[in-house]
Amino acid sequence: MRKITAILGTALICVTGSVAATFAQTPAPPKNGYVPDAATAIKIAVAVWTPIYNERQIADEKPYRATLKDGVWTVEGSMPPNLIEIAKSDGRILRVEQGE
Repeated sequence: MRKITAILGTALICVTGSVAATFAQTPAPPKNGYVPDAATAIKIAVAVWTPIYNERQIADEKPYRATLKDGVWTVEGSMPPNLIEIAKSDGRILRVEQGE
């Protein structure tokens, strides 16, 4: 019984050390966030819109407009109300609004 407890204890220490090493190696987020500029926000928006619309329709929405307010990028096509909101800090998609 002591042998099994010792083996399990050693395994637990190894797993805990491995998880701690993984977190220690995670780099800090970029200073300007993962979506630092309008060009990046537009690329993300196009990637999200692609499965919703066909590529021709997405191309017809050009030019795209990206604006930043309170840490949120809003990207719109030329024909509203199609828009997407993206968090500057981590790239989360906060809202997708689709027109008819």
